[in-house]
Amino acid sequence: MDGIRGLSGLSVPIQPPPEPSGRSPGASFADLLGGAIGAVDGLQARADAESEKVALGAGNLHEMAVALEKADVGFRVLTKIRNKVIEAYQEVMRMTV
Repeated sequence: MDGIRGLSGLSVPIQPPPEPSGRSPGASFADLLGGAIGAVDGLQARADAESEKVALGAGNLHEMAVALEKADVGFRVLTKIRNKVIEAYQEVMRMTV
């Protein structure tokens, strides 16, 4: 039990994500989607840069692995969002008026 108490100092407080800069609370879906695409593109670019550093012998392998994983997760989430949007569009198109 003492070992568990010793780990309590390792916790990191969870904070809500900051408000995206330059966006109003009523931002449109297109703005949000564009921002998400830009964020994933930035993650991909960082992963590419880290991979290039490691290939040249100047980078850190751990940082490269983390950057690649972040880019992968971001891309998978964006793909799932795209699939849900397409499903919603197809469902609306099937509705009779």
